[in-house]
Amino acid sequence: MPSEFALIRRHFTRPARHTDLAVGDDAALIRPRAGMQLAISTDMLVAGTHFFANTDPEDLGWKTLAVNVSDIAAMGAEPRWVVLAASLPHADEAWIEAFARGFFACCEAFGIDAIGGDTTRGPLNLCPTIFGEVPTGTAVTRSGARPGDDLWVSGAPGRAALGLADLRGEIQLAAANRDDCLAALQRPQPRVALGLALRGLANAMLDVSDGLFGDLSHILELSGVGAEIDEAALPIATLTAACGDAARAFAACTAGGDDYELLFTAPADRRGDIEAISQNLPLPLHRIGHITAQTEQLSLRTRDGQLRPATARGYDHFGRDA
Repeated sequence: MPSEFALIRRHFTRPARHTDLAVGDDAALIRPRAGMQLAISTDMLVAGTHFFANTDPEDLGWKTLAVNVSDIAAMGAEPRWVVLAASLPHADEAWIEAFARGFFACCEAFGIDAIGGDTTRGPLNLCPTIFGEVPTGTAVTRSGARPGDDLWVSGAPGRAALGLADLRGEIQLAAANRDDCLAALQRPQPRVALGLALRGLANAMLDVSDGLFGDLSHILELSGVGAEIDEAALPIATLTAACGDAARAFAACTAGGDDYELLFTAPADRRGDIEAISQNLPLPLHRIGHITAQTEQLSLRTRDGQLRPATARGYDHFGRDA
């Protein structure tokens, strides 16, 4: 059986592009570019909580890094470096090789150097820490939303939730939509290009990991504002076609999470700029409501024009999955 260090040399040591000292020493040495701040985030994935134990390891390798890249994208930053800590039940080299293939495919896709980490025996647990760069003072945070801002979301949040429900046997997705929903769950696409394009344009931003309404509540709390969502503007038509159930599609879109789309606010007079970004990427961007002055109050404008309170539902690791 290969040693810990042999596994690291064989599967996790790759040439570095923008690192002074990478894998092999007690610590890595990195040098941020002049005029840049470091943006740092870590997101843990645990078997049985974040993924099925029998998940394809190559897909898992991609997703392990991608969900962390998404956090950097949500700050309007550029991902640059990652370290990976992992506990593994045993040294299954075929599994590790496939995992590394997916992990480094994501590194290549986003120009990231893997610069170190740690491995140990234990329950399957994967914990990257990612480092990005953003010009000093330009990071987009959760606290900048202003009354009157438009509220936008990228892509079609809810596809991953439907994919998970299909895998659990709770629903049977239409054949034409199943692969797309499973890809959203297993191979999420961090919106790095969008995050960079929105720097200097978006007032507040985050990635949707625990449900659109639940994650929106973080912006409302930190910005001291409220929001009104237009039900008719939510991108649920494709979700409804996939599962054949409008109520489930609404729940997947607003509370499902795990899609890693970007939710952001921007001044109403910048709509043309945002529509241009949508066309240039290309990536659908949906204007789903606006920010209000009513502190932390989330409301839903229903299709019949009624305004009612909306529950900020989402996944909570220490509470209930609403």
